[in-house]
Amino acid sequence: MSKRSLSEADLRLDVNIGSLRLQNPIMPASGAFGEDMDEVIDFNELAAIVPKSITKEPRKGNKTPRVCETPAGMINSIGIQSKGLAYYLEHTLPYYRQYKIPLISSISADSFDEFAEMSETIGGTEGVAALELNISCPNLKGNGLAFGMDPEATFQLIRRVKEVTDKPIIAKLTPNVTSIQEIALAAERGGADGLNVANTILAMAIDIHTRRPKIGNVMGGLSGPAVKPIIVRMIYQVRQVSKLPIIGCGGVMNGEDAIEMLLAGASAVQVGTANFVQPTAMIDILREIKDYMLQYNIEDIRELIGAAVQD
Repeated sequence: MSKRSLSEADLRLDVNIGSLRLQNPIMPASGAFGEDMDEVIDFNELAAIVPKSITKEPRKGNKTPRVCETPAGMINSIGIQSKGLAYYLEHTLPYYRQYKIPLISSISADSFDEFAEMSETIGGTEGVAALELNISCPNLKGNGLAFGMDPEATFQLIRRVKEVTDKPIIAKLTPNVTSIQEIALAAERGGADGLNVANTILAMAIDIHTRRPKIGNVMGGLSGPAVKPIIVRMIYQVRQVSKLPIIGCGGVMNGEDAIEMLLAGASAVQVGTANFVQPTAMIDILREIKDYMLQYNIEDIRELIGAAVQD
């Protein structure tokens, strides 16, 4: 017996990241979303709000220029410019409480203790649904490498944070590793509830006329369409070894890109660079996913997760 023809009202779009329920799989990537976007989209239509990563103390960020265009993408080296934790608690979180969707706080810190301190404080604050740990930042108390480049550091960091909060923990992985599966498994052992795959890819561009790097910090993170095939591969690899739900992040510009990540194994998708190109991108992507589901008579979006077929 063939399936009955579906209408949009029949579609089930909700997904789960650990105990966190999302009404659909589309949310912003940290650093590519701000309060001013409420002038062009209805935040309540998204899966979650993910403000820019917060640091304990205010930071000015890296020297300029911080952004440059590349073929099929962009390089940025903002340097986690931040107004600090106190401002975040007093202004940012109260503003976002007006919306009904979950808020995921993205945290960047310089040490295990600082990650734990901030996680305990933010996790205990009204209106915070989950914590995304940006373990792609340098371990300034260790060897200077990103926490997420070292399996043992990843394990210890996640375990430390789990001791101080009961909020779902999402580990934001770095793609700048030899084996992202190894890091994903370390995060899972540490108690992570979900994985973000992944942050930007380390890159560089040079102005051939001035012979100077186009980024003030010399190198930065590559994002945009150019990185999507790499991220899709990483999602697929992580899905093969880990049972944790995955949030795909990197190069999603339209509904087809998002669906590709779902098929590779992601449960949800973050949108970054596309928001700068088209401020309504997330709403457009959600619309295209619904159209795809209707086209192929797919009632539950979870039928797509990890459904890529191998010969």
